Amino acid sequence: MGLEWIVAFLVLGLVVGFMAGLLGIGGGGIMVPVLTSIFLAQGVPVEQVVHMALGTSMASIVFTSFASMRAHHKKGAVMWNVVKVMAGGVIIGTFAATFLATYMKSVHLAIFFAIFMAYVSIQMAIDKKPKPSRELSTPVSLFSVGSLIGIVSALVSIGGGSLTVPYLVWQNIDLKRAIATSAAIGFPLSIAGTVGYIVNGMMHAEGGAEMMLGFVYLPGVLLISLVSYFTAPLGAKMAHTLPVGKLKKIFALLLMILSIKMLTSVI
Repeated sequence: MGLEWIVAFLVLGLVVGFMAGLLGIGGGGIMVPVLTSIFLAQGVPVEQVVHMALGTSMASIVFTSFASMRAHHKKGAVMWNVVKVMAGGVIIGTFAATFLATYMKSVHLAIFFAIFMAYVSIQMAIDKKPKPSRELSTPVSLFSVGSLIGIVSALVSIGGGSLTVPYLVWQNIDLKRAIATSAAIGFPLSIAGTVGYIVNGMMHAEGGAEMMLGFVYLPGVLLISLVSYFTAPLGAKMAHTLPVGKLKKIFALLLMILSIKMLTSVI
């Protein structure tokens, strides 16, 4: 691997870690489009490039989400009662969906990613207020929603934040607590997704790059995680100082840009 790629992975890790801590998104929404571009430039076949980006992104989120979760926990902002209930559904949904992703073509995964990110960004930008009377759902509902979040997260390789954060805010949870709780949910989600992409990649990958474990590119994970582990707490610190309105606008704009980037990279 050339020096330019090492630098690219390190810079990606820096940005991903900070944004993961700031917005509770796990960083996958940023990583997948960028990794797709990097792998294409390295000569990875188009048929395999998005699967590699998804697997590598998910594995990198393990370390990023752990650092982000720990930072938010220190602030006392994580709602552990919600995490405990949703985590089971998230793990099951994420692992199962990695098998579905394996059978989808790269172009279809890219289109799904782009449409999903655009939808989420519009919802955040609209900033529709929940009913004042709305309260946190029952454990059964939380578990079920966790399963759906896990399925979508595996298909677009996000830490679940772009679904978990709006869902919790919709239930009158303060945005900063929603971000912190989402970061904690992202940790078990990323572990389940990583295991799924390793297993499926070992079963189906053909002629992948060197230093691969299933659909996970190990040098990329190492370099991204090396930096993101330290920048995630900085982002988490900023999340507790920036105004709520600015956070939502940053979130919405970032996701819209990335949805466009993903389409132009693969199609």
